[in-house]
Amino acid sequence: MPTYLPMPDPGHILVVCTGNICRSPMATALLQHALAAQPEPLRSLKVVSGGVASRTGESASPNSVTALKKVGVDLTGHVSRPVTQELLDRSLLVLCMTEEQRDLIDLTADPVPARLHLFREFVAEGGDREIPDPYGQLLPAYEASRDEMVAAIPSIISYLRNLPSGALGGA
Repeated sequence: MPTYLPMPDPGHILVVCTGNICRSPMATALLQHALAAQPEPLRSLKVVSGGVASRTGESASPNSVTALKKVGVDLTGHVSRPVTQELLDRSLLVLCMTEEQRDLIDLTADPVPARLHLFREFVAEGGDREIPDPYGQLLPAYEASRDEMVAAIPSIISYLRNLPSGALGGA
């Protein structure tokens, strides 16, 4: 029997990858950890993840768990879920790992989320905006993905701080 996850409250941040067992769970845990150190209303924002080609109920990959454990973040309780229209509709912000994932949501969602971006889209120094999939690779590939996510988080927090007044009201 599949595992059904409760729907998060409106106003959450949704982080998207393909299978929801590597990148998006890592990015979700890292972003939630960073938001916990922010003042309200950012501190109260919830971050969830989903995959555009995900099954429900999968654990995070062992290398994802290890990569985050090395920086003091626990990922052992992660349970995968597919991206649904309801998740998208209730999201304050949707952050994808790749252009392909963003394009897929743009083509299939109705309505398309107003704030649909790449996780690294707001990083000022440029460079690659996508975070490659480490699935099936050795631990250093997961650590590289983790480090790209960590580098992007300050720009995401800055973006959230600059949203119009009231946008974070549900948080």
